[in-house]
Amino acid sequence: MFLPKHLALAVSGLFALPSVLAAQPVQKVKPPVSQAYIDLATFSGGMQMPGGAGGLMGAMFGAKASDNTFGMTQAQSPGRWMDVTLLTRNNSKLTTATQSVPAGAKLGPVLNLLAPDQGPADVPAYDDTDPEPTKFEMPKGKMYLYWGCGAEVRKGQPLVLDLAKMDPKQFGKFFQNRSATSRVPQPAPGRPGWPNKNDTRRLPDGASLVGEHGFAGAGVVDGFKFNIDAQHDLMPAVEASRDEDDKAVLFKWKPMRQASGWFVQSMGMRDAGKGEAGEMEMVYWTSSELPDMGMGLVNYQPNGSISKWQKEKVLLPAGATECMAPKEAVGPMAMSRVIAYGEELNMAYPPRPKDPKVTWEPQWNVKVRLKSVASLMPGMGAAMQAAMVEQEGAPEEKKTQAPAKAGVTEAVTKGVVDVLTRGLFGR
Repeated sequence: MFLPKHLALAVSGLFALPSVLAAQPVQKVKPPVSQAYIDLATFSGGMQMPGGAGGLMGAMFGAKASDNTFGMTQAQSPGRWMDVTLLTRNNSKLTTATQSVPAGAKLGPVLNLLAPDQGPADVPAYDDTDPEPTKFEMPKGKMYLYWGCGAEVRKGQPLVLDLAKMDPKQFGKFFQNRSATSRVPQPAPGRPGWPNKNDTRRLPDGASLVGEHGFAGAGVVDGFKFNIDAQHDLMPAVEASRDEDDKAVLFKWKPMRQASGWFVQSMGMRDAGKGEAGEMEMVYWTSSELPDMGMGLVNYQPNGSISKWQKEKVLLPAGATECMAPKEAVGPMAMSRVIAYGEELNMAYPPRPKDPKVTWEPQWNVKVRLKSVASLMPGMGAAMQAAMVEQEGAPEEKKTQAPAKAGVTEAVTKGVVDVLTRGLFGR
C-alpha cells in the first residue's frame, strides 16, 4: 500500500515514540545527608484522649503525663502542638542537636533536641507452645455506614455489617478507609527530637513559626537553614458547629485561608441501651461521596492525595463551609470531627537538577505537615463551639478537660476490628 510522504512520516513517528520514551534516562537520586520532620497540629472542641500517642511516647522518654510530650500531634488533645525529629547519615549516634526558631515562636532562640536513651520496647515473640487455641468472644450487633452530604439517605445506603455472620466479603466492603498518611521517623537513639524529657514546654499562646529555621549538631550538614511562610504556619482552630432539626444535621465551619481541603466524620452508638446489654449498633457517616469510614482520613494527607480525592469527591474543596447529613446517619450521641488539611511543605537543598542525566545529591531536606481538627460534642451549636475555641487560648490553669467519650467510641471500633480480624484471618 502506498502512503503519501507526510502520512508515512507520521505513522513511522508513532511507532518510534515508545523507543524514544524508553530512551529517556532515569535520574539517580541519593538520600539526603540530613533530614528533619516537623509535624504541626491544632485540636479544638473538647476531645480528650488520655493515654494516647502522646502519653505512650512521653512514658518512653521519661516525661510526666501532664507535660508536653512527643506524639501530641496525634493524641487529639485540645491545643496547638509541634513534634520535631532530626537524623543525619553522618552520625548514627547523634544524641543532641539544636533547632533555631524565629522570635515569633516564643520558644527561642533555639530548641534543644534530645534523643531518648532507648527506642520502643521490642514486641515479644509469638509463643506457639500453648496448646490452647486463642479464645475470643464474638461481639453482637450491627454496624451501619452512611456517606455523602445531603439531608436524604441515598439509594443503596446504609452499608450494614452484621457482626454475627462474619462474612469476609461483607467485612471487606464495609471497612473502607482511605489514607496516604506517611509514617515519619520518631525520636530514637541517634534521632533527637522535641519535645523531650528536658524540655516539656507547650507552644505559647500566639506562637508563630513564620521565619527562618535551622538545624545544627554533630554530623548535621552545615547550612541546614530554611524559611517557613505564613501558608505553612501553625493552623488556627477550626470553628465549626453542629445543628440539627427533625430531618437532618448541619455541619458548618468558618473559612480558613490555610485549608487545602475539608472532611467531616461522625460515629456513635445508635442505642446506648443495647450497647450496655452487649448488642451494640455502631453508626458511621462521612462527607465523602464514596463509601469510606473516615478512620484514616482524619489525619495528615500528602498534597497529591488531597488533590486526587477532591477530584473523586472523597474530600471537600478548600472553599467548602458546610455539609448536611441525614438525621438517621448522625445520632444524638454521635461524636463528630471536622478536619482542615494544611498544605504539606517539602524543601531540599540543593534543588533537584532539571537535567535527568545529573544525579541529585541533596544535602538536606525537611518535611512540614499541617492539620487542624475540631471535635464536636453532641448538641454543640455555634455558640458553644465558639466558647470552646476561645478556651483553647485561655491560661492553662483555667482550662477544663472535656469528657473522653470520643476516645471510647474509637476504642470500641478498634476492638471490633481486632476481634473480626482474628476471627476472619486467624491473627
